Amino acid sequence: MTAAAEIAIRARRAAFNRAIAERDAGAIGPILARDCVMLTGTDSAVIAGRMAQVKIWRREFSAPSPTVYTRLPNSVIISTVEPIALETGEWQGMDSAAGAATSSGVYTAKWREVQGEWMIEAEIFVTLG
Repeated sequence: MTAAAEIAIRARRAAFNRAIAERDAGAIGPILARDCVMLTGTDSAVIAGRMAQVKIWRREFSAPSPTVYTRLPNSVIISTVEPIALETGEWQGMDSAAGAATSSGVYTAKWREVQGEWMIEAEIFVTLG
């Protein structure tokens, strides 16, 4: 079970990264739990709820040269007592026009399996570079 869960979470993270690269806010929504929370890395803004996050992504994607964020998981730990998991890794923001890194850091994400699908409940980003 844990190996299958880790593979599923890593696949969902890859789909999230793909959605950002393709500017597809609609593809991000199904990966987020309805009441998910994100704490941003630079200004520690709290973005609460799936619809609020999708709105932020739509705004970001409408910019002439949006930043393309990539999350690269280092580890995924699956709980043995609840249908939850913890992902940790590194993230990077790239200017889509210049192809240059704009920011980077570390992150952690809490996932929950809901009706057979792994969904992000919470993410915390810390900007380090």
